[in-house]
Amino acid sequence: MTLDVQGTTMARLGVLGSGKGSNFVALAHACNAGKIPASIAIVISDVPDAGILDRARALGIPACYLPPGPFRTKLDEQSEEAYVAALRDAGVDYVVLAGFMRVLKGRFLRAYPNRVVNIHPSLLPAFRGLEAWKQALDYGVKVTGVTVHFVDEGVDTGPIIAQAAVMVEDDDTAASLHQRIQQVEHELYPAAVAALVRGELQIEGRKVRRLTRAGW
Repeated sequence: MTLDVQGTTMARLGVLGSGKGSNFVALAHACNAGKIPASIAIVISDVPDAGILDRARALGIPACYLPPGPFRTKLDEQSEEAYVAALRDAGVDYVVLAGFMRVLKGRFLRAYPNRVVNIHPSLLPAFRGLEAWKQALDYGVKVTGVTVHFVDEGVDTGPIIAQAAVMVEDDDTAASLHQRIQQVEHELYPAAVAALVRGELQIEGRKVRRLTRAGW
């Protein structure tokens, strides 16, 4: 934790991402606007030319690529240690995934217990995994949405923090549906992260309880 100019305690976020980083930008803007009582201390990607790195550097936020190791869907043990070390060196209090395409395992999660969160473009537990908006469209559902959840060792299986619905229109394409889902993500994710760093969330088994009555 750090202090802002008024002496208020500010959390430090570490963001992991593999892609363009639109959710990262929404989080950064929310931090700058005071909507999240936090600053982004570092951005790390497992993809050397990921757009999220360029966007972070453009905002003056430290950003780096760290090799993920030989596995396609997870960090190997050595890479996990390198990621944790980089986050700790940056003084990170909470880890926020923004399109990070690798499963995190025990070593990483033990370093940040109940302090790693993710956003997924569906109403979990429906349509876990990749391209969830396309899964929803192909399945023919009338409502899909967005889920913010704590991260565990499974694929999109952690306790759910917040959800918001997105209607599927008859003329939707995968691209149009994804665009509307992202618009909701950019509102819901900063609100959920703000609740997390303010200490407003309590985990009870698989349930996450909000300790305030404020809406998302």
